[in-house]
Amino acid sequence: MEETKPVAEAGAEPEAAQPAGTAEPVTIETLAAERDRLAEEIASLNDRLLRRQAEFENYRKRVDRERSEFLEYASTEAVRALLPVLDDFERALKVETADRDYAKGMELIYQRLRDNLIKLGLEPISTAGAAFDPNLHHAIQKEETEEVEDHTILEEYQRGYNFRGRLLRPAMVKVAVRKA
Repeated sequence: MEETKPVAEAGAEPEAAQPAGTAEPVTIETLAAERDRLAEEIASLNDRLLRRQAEFENYRKRVDRERSEFLEYASTEAVRALLPVLDDFERALKVETADRDYAKGMELIYQRLRDNLIKLGLEPISTAGAAFDPNLHHAIQKEETEEVEDHTILEEYQRGYNFRGRLLRPAMVKVAVRKA
């Protein structure tokens, strides 16, 4: 024969399932306390999850920034290593030669090298008739004169360069000073 279960009356509270081996009856208060404890635990876990996600996002941004700084540093050093070659080409082009084809070839190689370095971010520092700026120029010689303003650049010995907005090498220049 089948066993029948009693049907709960309307308006009566359903009986909570009581774990086996517990003597204490489960009440609404204990269920509410358990619910509140679980809600706090969920909130705590969500907070920890959000903090970990934020930490990971900060870590990812820091690694990306360090990687780009490293690549910029590496390219800066590569360009810095090529500057003496660019200087040698400039000096070689100032020398007169009887072979026009050779001179034209040197000019083309120099133009190609210079154009590629400019594409990478190399910017020559202008010095012609400019005022001396100790942040951009390195004065290696002074000349007393009354023909030009005080602290005017008279001659450039070695061109200076910026690379991606930062000073890569200051220009070596001769500076005018007023006679005393």
